[in-house]
Amino acid sequence: MTHDRPYDVAVIGAGVVGSAVARLLSHHQLRVVLVDSGPDVGAGTSKANTAILHTGFDATPGTIESRLVARGYALLRTYAPQVGIAIEHTGAVLVAWNDEQLEALPRLAEKAAANGYAGTELHDSAAVRALEPNLGDGVCGGLLVPDEHLIDPWSTPIAFASEAVANGVDVRLNTAIDRVSVGVDVHDLGHGILTRFVVNAAGLHGDELHRAFGFDGFTIRPRRGELIVFDKLARPLLTRTILPVPTSTTKGVLITPTVFGNVMLGPTADDIDDRSATGSTSSGVARLLEQGRRIMPRLLDEEVTAVYAGLRAATEHSDYQITSEPSARYVCLGGIRSTGLTSSMALAEEAVIRLGQCGLELIPKPEEELVSVRMTNLGEAFTRPYQSSGRIVCHCERVTDVEIAAACTGPLPATDIDGLRRRTRALAGRCQGFYCTAEIVTLAARASGKSTAHWIGASR
Repeated sequence: MTHDRPYDVAVIGAGVVGSAVARLLSHHQLRVVLVDSGPDVGAGTSKANTAILHTGFDATPGTIESRLVARGYALLRTYAPQVGIAIEHTGAVLVAWNDEQLEALPRLAEKAAANGYAGTELHDSAAVRALEPNLGDGVCGGLLVPDEHLIDPWSTPIAFASEAVANGVDVRLNTAIDRVSVGVDVHDLGHGILTRFVVNAAGLHGDELHRAFGFDGFTIRPRRGELIVFDKLARPLLTRTILPVPTSTTKGVLITPTVFGNVMLGPTADDIDDRSATGSTSSGVARLLEQGRRIMPRLLDEEVTAVYAGLRAATEHSDYQITSEPSARYVCLGGIRSTGLTSSMALAEEAVIRLGQCGLELIPKPEEELVSVRMTNLGEAFTRPYQSSGRIVCHCERVTDVEIAAACTGPLPATDIDGLRRRTRALAGRCQGFYCTAEIVTLAARASGKSTAHWIGASR
């Protein structure tokens, strides 16, 4: 059904970037809709992330990405603890395994300084091994980056979107844009969505939407990254993220702790054509295990909890593809790759500035009218709900019945098992739901008013 009055802004794509844009727009006197073809916010590329809050030390100086990652790092590092998003200050170390990589480290330190980050420290092999004694043989040296953080990649887009909803934004999920009609005053996006301005944050499909509006300039070819998640018993093997020396095409395979208490190995970087190919491959897993055996041999003695893959919105360009078209009242946030989690809040600022340049009147709401949100902190290093109330129903991740009910009844409720997992950590542990799925489905059905058949179907 079409509203009598069009939206002021439609944000297409409810990943971490689109949700951040919707949140910032909700702080203004505007009528905004956040649209996504998926069943939930953050259910696409945003959920399959290495979950590192980057300083931006290794970005190419002078690029849009470099500027926005640095700004986004500062914004998100402040915002996360305010709303209960788990964040940990662990630092990282780039490890050189040969003379060529060792020679690249001083240049990387210079690049970091050019990006405004002067905190890197060069270390010889003995110092690196003292920092991380479980590294494999052959360490030649390293570059310490003390201010890299870990962050919860699931709660971040949910927090952004929840705040947007609390401040008046409409969310339309399971809504693929099937029409782009650009009128003199109003765009018709189908599904009864009329809007004056559009922000394209459509991720893997951003180039398709860009062309639908009549513009060109970039093509997305998905870059698949496969990762292996190791059990929490592996966590004592390292204290910080172990980074490779990056190449011109990829940051390479890393080993990193997570805020959930696990250890991740990955990602691979394979350019593919299928924008839905999020399955893991035997060759990708084999490559990860081979590299993991060299980086940290003891890690491969630990149990694997899960293997998954994500797709990054890679383009033929090395920088973000951000454009604005005043004549069409349209802003495009394209080609946002793995650093999009870190830069999300800065990308939102950029989008709002560009919307203003396109003619959108931006009147901030009074500070006292803005509604804040508070997430359940899912970090292993923080106080968890089971420690104070509720009955544990997922024993691997120590999730309570109270958390399951809350996840199904909030302002932005879970509608499937994946949504429950990202809001609570339920089913994400060692048994991967083998023991607890039946009880969790029953609790979700009772809390949501939907049948168990709905939740069973939604788990497939």
